[in-house]
Amino acid sequence: MPITIYGRHTSYNVQKVLWFADELDLNFAQIEFGSRPNDTESAAFGKLNPMRKVPVLIDADKVIWESNAILRYLARAYGNDQWLPHDPFQASLIERWMDWAQTRFEPAFVGVFWGHYRTPESNRDLSAIEQSLDDCKFCLQKLEDQLADKDYLIDNRLTLADITVAVFLYRLVNIDLNISLPSRVQDWYQRLEQSAGFRQWVMSDFSVLKGRLHY
Repeated sequence: MPITIYGRHTSYNVQKVLWFADELDLNFAQIEFGSRPNDTESAAFGKLNPMRKVPVLIDADKVIWESNAILRYLARAYGNDQWLPHDPFQASLIERWMDWAQTRFEPAFVGVFWGHYRTPESNRDLSAIEQSLDDCKFCLQKLEDQLADKDYLIDNRLTLADITVAVFLYRLVNIDLNISLPSRVQDWYQRLEQSAGFRQWVMSDFSVLKGRLHY
């Protein structure tokens, strides 16, 4: 029985789960969900995720929600030490970047993407967008520093650290703000483009979201 992933393909939190499922070469089905008004408010979906958010992953009789929790589950159930090592300290090297992506980089990205791209021009808060841009540039410099002596964030292999952080890059460089990546981050981004899962799920058309404040 294939794994089922509920979520709209334009959600970056859904994209990182789909990308990782591809990296693991899993047999899975994606159910496009969360883009129609109130579809996550149904009683049936509420039983899957009381938070009524996507993504949700179903594996036989197991239901997992929250994107990073799904990634950890898949790594432990179907992956190997490349993705999330059994050794607690080695795992922490990856998980700190997963947490950083969610608590530091994502808010900066959201301030730019929602503030500029998804908000109609007449409603934009330019000073807030500028602050978020500065925050994004700060985050990109931290990534530049981390990549000083390695091809990927942890060493010379793709891990969950890369997947959770890199899911924001394609949109940052493809909205009309002329955001440039630092040189090592640019090289890393080009290596990520070699991944079929990254190309299919992350490098996908998001133009339907332009000027759209609802999902």
